[in-house]
Amino acid sequence: MGIPYSYSLRNLWTRRLTTVLTASGMALVVFVFAATLMLSEGLRKTLVDTGSWDNVVVIRKSAQTEVQSGVDRSQAAIVETQPEVAMAEGQRLVAKELVVLISLPKRGTGKPSNVVIRGIGAPSLLLRPQVKLREGRMPRPGSAEIIAGASIAKRFQGGGIGETLRFGMRDWTVVGIFDAGNTGFSSEIWGDVDQLMQAFRRPVYSSVIFKLRDAAEFGRVKARLEADPRLTVEAKREIRFYADQSEAMATFLNILGVTLTVIFSLGAVIGAMITMYAAVANRITEIGTLRALGFQRRSILGAFILESLFLGLLGGVVGVFFASFMQLVTISTMNWQTFSELAFSFTLTPRIIGASLVFSLVMGFVGGLLPAFRAARMNIVDALRAN
Repeated sequence: MGIPYSYSLRNLWTRRLTTVLTASGMALVVFVFAATLMLSEGLRKTLVDTGSWDNVVVIRKSAQTEVQSGVDRSQAAIVETQPEVAMAEGQRLVAKELVVLISLPKRGTGKPSNVVIRGIGAPSLLLRPQVKLREGRMPRPGSAEIIAGASIAKRFQGGGIGETLRFGMRDWTVVGIFDAGNTGFSSEIWGDVDQLMQAFRRPVYSSVIFKLRDAAEFGRVKARLEADPRLTVEAKREIRFYADQSEAMATFLNILGVTLTVIFSLGAVIGAMITMYAAVANRITEIGTLRALGFQRRSILGAFILESLFLGLLGGVVGVFFASFMQLVTISTMNWQTFSELAFSFTLTPRIIGASLVFSLVMGFVGGLLPAFRAARMNIVDALRAN
């Protein structure tokens, strides 16, 4: 004969204060756990969304980022003539780009931070439909004009439309603001590639990006480019290229999150254990009565574990609820792969919700296991005499 679920729920309601306090402790731990996963997922999603599945990034062999790469003009011309390159509006969808880092002061604090400057060509916007001009206009070819990502315009001095930035020993006027959504491009400044190469005295491109006429042809063009003796390049799908940029930072965030979660969860488990031990101590006679009525030890064990699981689940739901509001927060940090500042948001996914609730149930189970065993092992006569 099993004890009804309602028995466990009524007991939690009877001890409302201790239930709320214990669930609050678990909610805090779940909040930290979920927020850390959301931070890591937000970073990964921002960089992955920056790329497109049918775009290919060609960089110097063994280079990890565009900043480290160099592709000279003759090699870029060979890449441009590959038969797998898509065509649109009578032109090949190939962008030969320059990427450099500069330091700019932040608005308000004046604290410097690295920012990506990207030299682009006419096909660059065609390759990146997620980038939309929000204000102003595009830079004129051959001019010292630039457009800034929405994140740059908001957070850095001189990044707003009509303002001027000085780098590469020249003054550059911001003539437009572009919105790239939740992607890394929002944290970049774009200008004419030829003008930027002259300003920074860079004779080579950083990368060549092209769109495949058929996404399934990636393997063939990759093999041909990397086997060509005239080239010293490697090709990656753009989505894979940007995903690689997030690995170091995401790994650090996960390690940090696990460390903090383990520390906090120990306190939450101890709190749950104390709560359940107190519940057992206050209900010794009740436990003896249940045993006298014919309920078996495993039923008593199950009832107390169920109470603890309910506590954990309550804490998990509350923790995830409050963590969901972190999606409204945008933070910026240095990407350890590129050493540039990147703005991104917390991202909550069904996987994170599920992992957080499972984690809260595990805390509840561990916290209630020993008290439940103590309750189940009580002798009927001793329990009834306790009153």
